[in-house]
Amino acid sequence: MINLDSVSVSFGDATVLDDVSLTVEPGTFLGLVGPNGAGKTTLLRTVSGALSPDSGTVELDGDRLADLGSKATSRRVAVVPQDTTVSFGFTARDVVAMGRTPHRGRFEPSTRGDRQAVDDAIARVDAEHLADRRIDELSGGERQTVTIARALAQETPVLLLDEPTASLDINHQVETLELVADLVAGGKTVVAAIHDLSLAARYCDQLALLADGDIVATGLPESVLTQDRLAESFDARTVLRRDPVTESLGVTALARQPETVDRTVHLVGSGSVAARTLERLVGADAQVTVGPVPPGDSLGETADLLGVDTIERYPHEPLDDATLSAAREAVDRAAVVAVANPALVAGDDRVYGLLQDRSPMVVVEESTDHQTAPDPAAARAQTLRRRGETTDVRGVVDAVARARRLVEAADD
Repeated sequence: MINLDSVSVSFGDATVLDDVSLTVEPGTFLGLVGPNGAGKTTLLRTVSGALSPDSGTVELDGDRLADLGSKATSRRVAVVPQDTTVSFGFTARDVVAMGRTPHRGRFEPSTRGDRQAVDDAIARVDAEHLADRRIDELSGGERQTVTIARALAQETPVLLLDEPTASLDINHQVETLELVADLVAGGKTVVAAIHDLSLAARYCDQLALLADGDIVATGLPESVLTQDRLAESFDARTVLRRDPVTESLGVTALARQPETVDRTVHLVGSGSVAARTLERLVGADAQVTVGPVPPGDSLGETADLLGVDTIERYPHEPLDDATLSAAREAVDRAAVVAVANPALVAGDDRVYGLLQDRSPMVVVEESTDHQTAPDPAAARAQTLRRRGETTDVRGVVDAVARARRLVEAADD
């Protein structure tokens, strides 16, 4: 068990950890998540004994870390740091063998057991092909693999990892965390600072969310990673959904737009262009309503994920009176109406009727190759384009902001 009780750590006048208390049960994979500068690395260094807290205590299985010598601590805790640079040109095998140092006296030679532990650790991370190569010739990901092998050769019950996937490609990220999960299943206790919230939710048993030097929440990933907490801790607007393959919580951050839209926007459209338009508007803090849109459309699904009010319609059927009335109220309430894919929208008589006299309007489409044939929907779409500013998805926030200013000027 790892236990931190009211731990505070400062560097000069800057308090990095402020009265932090945390318990990690044996055989648990705890992920430390939080924004840059939250104190994750400092917490790991404090648990490893590399930093002494200004106040509070750290205990390992009931023993105060301050009462253990460095060698005794190193027999209990192994560390995989974020910086895996090694100053000298040791071979990878030599680096892994350094993990055996806490188990030998200063001048004692390595034993058969030491050599077996090194071989086992190298095999465990599938790095036999790296064993005889110089560490300074390896890539960042390969050095990370060797550093993990060194920690395994240390044969400690506790493993601390600082951003273990930061320098790895997507395949090796998963392989590394699968390995760590297997180690936990075998009895190790692991605490890891992990930048990727979706990976943390997928692999960690528990999460601890740090912000401003304090622990905001601990518990199961689903209970810790909420939109409100992520907004407060990361200053980010996020979408949370369960991955259909892994069944774990996925976190997607929405791009924050430089311009803020503080008026109501009603979005009419369908398909990916409309869905991406909605994401942009929500990222600009616009108050958005959507519809009418059929169930299963990507716009409707995106609106559901973002918690946006949606007016649904029956698919492949004419718009009924109740839905039409709800859509008309939403259009009338909105300061600006945005139309995505105008040719599709204009093909629906009753929806087009809602929009043909509406101003200001922003029309969003990705293609400028408009139909020129005398098709009624094409002619109607051209009418909608003339009623407002036409833009692509990337420009929709600026276009809506300009339309909003037109409304304000008219009101004045």
